[in-house]
Parts: sequence; C-alpha cells; structure tokens
Amino acid sequence: MSEIVHQGTQTIIKPGMDVVASMAEDFKAELLAVINESSTDVVIDLEGVEMLDSIGIGVIIAAHNTLSQSDRKLKVINVVKDVYGLFATMRLNRRFTVEAMG
Repeated sequence: MSEIVHQGTQTIIKPGMDVVASMAEDFKAELLAVINESSTDVVIDLEGVEMLDSIGIGVIIAAHNTLSQSDRKLKVINVVKDVYGLFATMRLNRRFTVEAMG
C-alpha cells in the first residue's frame, strides 16, 4: 500500500517498494485512484525503490498519459542512479520531470 500525501497543488504517492510486475497492478490501481479523485499534478516519490521493471515503467507512462489529457503534470522524484539511467535511456525524462536522488 502506497503512502499518499495531498500537498497544495500536487498529490505525492510513495510506493515504498520496488515497482515490479508482482506489485504493479496494485500500484496502478492506487495511482489511477489518485489521478481520478483529484485535479492536482502527481508526484511519484521513488524513495526506497531500488528496482523498476518494464511493467512498472508502463504504469508510470500510463499515468503520465492520463494526466496529460487533462493538462496535468507528472513528476518522478528520488530516483536511484540505475533507475534514472533507465528513464534517460528511454528518453522518458523528456516527457516528464525525473529527478535523481540526492
């Protein structure tokens, strides 16, 4: 279960565990609930996340696409170096904000 914090014009969601196939459906459901229940921008805080697989990336891209349809933004923060490299290689950091940890 992700931690969800509503903070002004944004909602922060912290999965707190690796975003991989085994938990991706639950995370996707939580993320979509956050997107549908608010009109804020969404921040995914990946603190404590060491691994993100293709399914997890797909969930994040889907969230970005859904938010874009209503002129809202997605930001991914506290990304560990290896995962940041994955975002950069896929050029996802050009579609939405990705901030490395530290």
